[in-house]
Amino acid sequence: MEDFIKEYIKEGLIKKETIGFDQVVKHINRAQKDLKVAEANLDIDAEASYNYAYLSMLRASRALMFSYGYRPADGQQHKTVVIFSKYILTSDFSKLVRHFNRMRQKRNRFTYDEPGLLVSRTETEESFKSAKQFVRQITEFIQRKNPRQKLV
Repeated sequence: MEDFIKEYIKEGLIKKETIGFDQVVKHINRAQKDLKVAEANLDIDAEASYNYAYLSMLRASRALMFSYGYRPADGQQHKTVVIFSKYILTSDFSKLVRHFNRMRQKRNRFTYDEPGLLVSRTETEESFKSAKQFVRQITEFIQRKNPRQKLV
């Protein structure tokens, strides 16, 4: 992990920063709210639901980064956050991190490159389930790392 951190700092992709635990808490709380928004939109707008499921994962991953005292510092912050999560989390998270990265790529396509790209109901539901699991597991991971801090 140390080599990864050194390399990303050298490349200007992340920066070391003093970040209060309150910022970690705010991101976890927002991730949980994003999950509620994603669920509420399942029947209304699959793209919106998918987007909020993705945002919940992004915010939870940013909370993870913040808990280690790092912040993304480049023009491709979402990708940096995904890769940081991959290197920090145990192999138990590998399937969820891969799903997170696929969601990032698809969201990028329908947001910037292919407006109108369809997201199926099934794909949205699966993404929502993965996001719920991911946010829960990251929350537990951060809480174990910081047992004296109240996360939620």
